[in-house]
Amino acid sequence: MKSRIAKGFTLIELLIVVAIIGIIAAIAVPGLLRARMSGNEASAIGSLRAINSGQASFSSSCAQGGYAIKLEDLVTAPTGSSQGFISPDLKSNGVTKSGYVVTIAKDASTGVTDIGTTTVCNGAVAQPASSYFGTADPLTAGGTGTRYFATDTRGTIWSSTAAVVANPIVASATVTPVQ
Repeated sequence: MKSRIAKGFTLIELLIVVAIIGIIAAIAVPGLLRARMSGNEASAIGSLRAINSGQASFSSSCAQGGYAIKLEDLVTAPTGSSQGFISPDLKSNGVTKSGYVVTIAKDASTGVTDIGTTTVCNGAVAQPASSYFGTADPLTAGGTGTRYFATDTRGTIWSSTAAVVANPIVASATVTPVQ
């Protein structure tokens, strides 16, 4: 009588391996998504910090104390230079960067006025204002990020998990400064 020598894997063994891989993937994917959202949020905070820095430079060297109210004006290089006040990846209001929509506007606080400068060193299109307001909102809430961010002339970056941060920024239980 001949004995059969079995070579290879049985169907049960293969199913067990596939099930183990599925369980490991189910555990790992949520952690990966949280890490991606955390990275997107860090990028949004970095974008607002860059805007604050660019606004300070624009105000002191180009707009006689005024602030840009469009990202296009901060990207435009001053006369005699080849670099703008912020990087070109923030080229226009409503630009999406790392899952966040970044914009700036005129601050809606009372007493904010247009700066009466007729000459802006980089040929800015929008009239500079005495205060600005910037936001970074997730493109897909809960998908690309869970927090909404905002900043203004004070230079503080604020966050909210409940809703979009209103213009003007008012500290509350849901709107807190980023540490």
